[in-house]
Amino acid sequence: MTALWAPDRRAATVGIVLLVTLTAFERMGVTTAMPRLVAELHGEELYAWPFLSFLVASVVATVLAGQLCDRYGPARVVMAGPALFLVGLLVAGFAPSIPVLLAGRVLQGLGAGTQTVVSTVLIGLVYPERDRPAAFGAVSAAWVLPALIGPAVSGVVTERIGWRFVFLGLVPLVVVAALLLVPVLRRLPEHDGAPPRQGRLLAAVGAAAGVAGLSWAAQHPSAVMVALGLASLAVLYVAQRSLLPAGTLLARRGLPVTILARGLLAGAYFSCVAYVPLTLTVVHGFDPLLAGLPLTVGSLGWASASAWQGRHRDLARPVLLRWGFVFVAAGVATLSLVAPAWGVPWVALPAMALAGAGMGLGVSSVSVLTLAASTPSDRGFNSSAMWLADQLGSAVLVGIGGILVPAAGAGTLNLLMAGVAVVGAVVTGPRVTSPGPGGHRPGSRPPRRSAG
Repeated sequence: MTALWAPDRRAATVGIVLLVTLTAFERMGVTTAMPRLVAELHGEELYAWPFLSFLVASVVATVLAGQLCDRYGPARVVMAGPALFLVGLLVAGFAPSIPVLLAGRVLQGLGAGTQTVVSTVLIGLVYPERDRPAAFGAVSAAWVLPALIGPAVSGVVTERIGWRFVFLGLVPLVVVAALLLVPVLRRLPEHDGAPPRQGRLLAAVGAAAGVAGLSWAAQHPSAVMVALGLASLAVLYVAQRSLLPAGTLLARRGLPVTILARGLLAGAYFSCVAYVPLTLTVVHGFDPLLAGLPLTVGSLGWASASAWQGRHRDLARPVLLRWGFVFVAAGVATLSLVAPAWGVPWVALPAMALAGAGMGLGVSSVSVLTLAASTPSDRGFNSSAMWLADQLGSAVLVGIGGILVPAAGAGTLNLLMAGVAVVGAVVTGPRVTSPGPGGHRPGSRPPRRSAG
């Protein structure tokens, strides 16, 4: 970890980790504060919209930030993320009505999506390849404290001070994080701009609409929603042809299958995690605090495994990725023993620890492999594609869960997602490769980024 705190990297490490931590606190806190928030603003019928507006804006920003980084360099884009996020916090914190709150959530989503991509690009610029596992380990660790205390802190703030300070309390810290990155930007190398890629804005809007449609369908299961879900899938298929490396859905060797692995990991994990508290509450009678404990254990497993891989920089990332899939498969399959009424509820703790560890190994490995397969002219696109795969994979498989769980139960979903993780391990085995010099697999051509 000392590589992260060298004099020329210290500010970048603190700035990136602080921004990630604040974004995580905001996401955890808003969920806790939302019931009181919508009640005071008389927007109970629009309860889901603050979440959907953030999600849609984040998808669009993820695409645009990647293109802007490749076109103009990250130095011109870095400050846009914290600035948008900060303005969004202020707008939401002072919102007199639900429409104004939604505007603030859109700004927050734009800022968060931009920060996510730019942070990955900065890691590729600031840290040598051998130190990037440690950098991604630190980013994963930044989610632990918010996962542990975020909901509790938000609950206390909402009750004692008011829900507005869930937003406004983060404003000074966002300013500090942004200021820490200023000296880092001055040391970045000159950037040779890549030509703009046509049609990506329209594809980004299509992807955002598809993700929103799937999320809405998953939350409101019915025959009409099934049709909406299928239409959303069709839109996402068209959009991904411009937003992901060619051959991603075909698991083409190299970068495409690496990006696909990120989507499979996220989808298999989050589609099961979404139903753990519900299962423990409805089936086993747990109170909300205990029902959320497995999620905390999963976060700790994720951060611990990510930190471990960061300390073992010479391990082969494709091997760690395969083990990540294996751990996720074993963890979510074990959750099937929790779902029935005769199940053992406390099995959820080791199951989530195992699945979380798989995510810590797998997600960090995908990030390292993606940057290694990138050149300065496509680092933004590849980082954007990686995060989009995460969002799209989660949206698609969580949407499937929304249809499957009411019909067949959470146990069936867990076994299906374990199968998805096994497929990921089998597919990535022979196809994900450590790049050679120059960023691409020896003997191969860099993948196209058009239709595929």
